[in-house]
Amino acid sequence: MAGLFFFLILIAGLIAGASFFVRRGGVRVHDATGRTIGISPPGGLARVLVVAFGGFLLLIVLLTTIRVVPVGHALVIFNTVTKDFTVAQQGIAFIPPFVSVTAEYDLRRQEYTMSSVTGEGRREGIDDSMWSPTQEGLQVGIDLTVWHHVDPLRVASIHQRIGPDYEDKIIRPAVRSVIRLVISEYPVMDVYSSKRARIQDEINVKIKQLLEKDGFVIDEIVLRDVRFTPEFTKAIEAKQVAQQAAEQMKYTLEKELKEAERKVIEATGRANSIPPANASKRSTSPGSERCRFASGDSSTG
Repeated sequence: MAGLFFFLILIAGLIAGASFFVRRGGVRVHDATGRTIGISPPGGLARVLVVAFGGFLLLIVLLTTIRVVPVGHALVIFNTVTKDFTVAQQGIAFIPPFVSVTAEYDLRRQEYTMSSVTGEGRREGIDDSMWSPTQEGLQVGIDLTVWHHVDPLRVASIHQRIGPDYEDKIIRPAVRSVIRLVISEYPVMDVYSSKRARIQDEINVKIKQLLEKDGFVIDEIVLRDVRFTPEFTKAIEAKQVAQQAAEQMKYTLEKELKEAERKVIEATGRANSIPPANASKRSTSPGSERCRFASGDSSTG
């Protein structure tokens, strides 16, 4: 509102100034006694110059007074005379010319990615992932994305205290510090296993508590990838191979044991399936009879 009022005052001043120059450019008309009876309009060239000068001044005022704030943005205006901060929302804004310093902020959701993949991170051309020690002291590499936006009600305070480069000054250091703190409380296999979702939730809670009090709204932090050192990766692969071999050996032993049990059951079934008549025949076979007679003869002799 103050910018619009100042703009109207300048327009009125330009009109008054143009009228003054037009009067000064005219030719005075005198009567026979020498008294001025009027001013004739200025010549064609003088009139063109006056109009051109007035239009040029008006153009400068318009360019320095009217600003269009894009959708989803806010314009912070600092008046160097009154030393006050005001915020203009999206749309047309009137700014006091010559005494204002402005800065535009994007209020929409922003993405800040730290990744080892070239072209994904905010800092291009380098490995921007962060490495953090676990509870055992082992290093894990983490790629992550932070979705955040500025609180529209606190954008003037953020501009005054921090400035437009708040991501590098505040968000990046805070995120890296909290992640190192949280990861160091977990064993390395928890970071690698299904507990990773719980770790991500804990990181979100702590970062929100740390940053939202300063006017930064953290929408979500996502752990995109977890990586290990080459030595630890080889150890994990060797362990997995050993586990697979042990499971294969266990399966083979169980299969052989079941096969042996099957054979025992089969043999027992065959033995139980012999009829009793066959057993009695075996007991009265000729060989057994000869043995009995032989034993009887020896006892009689």
